[in-house]
Amino acid sequence: MSFVAAIQMASGPNVGANLLEVERLIAQAAAEGANLVVLPENFALMGEKDDALLSIVEEEGEGPLQSFLAQQAARYKLWLVGGTVPLRASETGKVRAACLLFDASGRRVARYDKLHLFDVSLPGGGERYCESLTIEPGREVVVADTPFGKIGLAVCYDLRFPELFRCLVEQGMEILALPSAFTALTGRAHWEPLVRARAIENLCYVVAAGQGGFHASGRTTHGDSMIVDPWGVVLARLPRGSGVITAELDPERLRSTRRNFPTIEHRRLSCKLSS
Repeated sequence: MSFVAAIQMASGPNVGANLLEVERLIAQAAAEGANLVVLPENFALMGEKDDALLSIVEEEGEGPLQSFLAQQAARYKLWLVGGTVPLRASETGKVRAACLLFDASGRRVARYDKLHLFDVSLPGGGERYCESLTIEPGREVVVADTPFGKIGLAVCYDLRFPELFRCLVEQGMEILALPSAFTALTGRAHWEPLVRARAIENLCYVVAAGQGGFHASGRTTHGDSMIVDPWGVVLARLPRGSGVITAELDPERLRSTRRNFPTIEHRRLSCKLSS
């Protein structure tokens, strides 16, 4: 058995203040027995403008945010899914939204760059987003071996593309870590159905850690971080505000669910990642 935690927060434009809050919440998760912790997307900075991430971009393998995550994992002796960190992209003026996984010694063991970018106009409220102006999409799906099972990594808008998760399952995914920052509007309409659907159709645990609250840009994020089991049962959730939720991951429950209800084996079609 193992315990997983999802951290929810409402990050602002002050990186130092955000990191203090992250450290407080990781310490709380560790005190509650978590040995795997998932942070939300953009945990270090939710700026007033979309290009604010360019101000804290880091090189691959070095930088204060990557060091901070490694130190937290090692200090509390837990595995840490570090939300997203802006890493240098190949295209000038853009970053990669990199989800980094650290083991309990603080060693980075996996990196996933967000594949799907949120370029949308929301109905009714006049909200528009264009992540592709500042973010370069990734190209690879990532599943990592851990003591808790095989963890697949995805970020926020990825949640809407079920073929990604079929690719992850083909690589053995048993637990999905999903850092997010869903908007209030889309979250109310789609967040819970999508999170639970990804758990049900892939017969996996889902640990969805979100931003939840008001931000300096005027944006409101949905929150409602949740941990869902392979049958789609919500084991824990936090509707609003900063905090920690925890739940037990039972590998035997996952195995028995897949054995007795073998929908993954019954697939007649396969998906391939496009280049």
